[in-house]
Amino acid sequence: MSVIVGYVPTPEGDAALDAAMHEAQARGTRVIVVLSERGHRFGAEAAELQGYADDVRQRLDDAGLAHDVRLTSRGRDVADDIIAAATEGGGELIVIGLRRRSPVGKLLLGSNAQRILLDAPCPVLAVKPAG
Repeated sequence: MSVIVGYVPTPEGDAALDAAMHEAQARGTRVIVVLSERGHRFGAEAAELQGYADDVRQRLDDAGLAHDVRLTSRGRDVADDIIAAATEGGGELIVIGLRRRSPVGKLLLGSNAQRILLDAPCPVLAVKPAG
């Protein structure tokens, strides 16, 4: 069993990673981090993404958590990557970060978040950064 987290190096991604680490510790299970090229809104290069992956691995090592950090390939959908990780990795929980939206934007959930919530094979925890 595992806790799956969709990670992007943003405040929302950090909040999701923190929550996933907490859940994994409480459940005594490992963390699978899905770091997607496509999910990175700043257009990171492969070397930069690898650096983010190394930082996440270090955080998980420091916390003493078993983990698997996956860099997904270009062309795949972020929601598909996260759902596949949960299906293949025995996911018991998916953790995603949500960003604040305008009043009009609150009527619509982001398409990736919506797909994960609707298609996930397990419960989904949506978190937002503090503040």
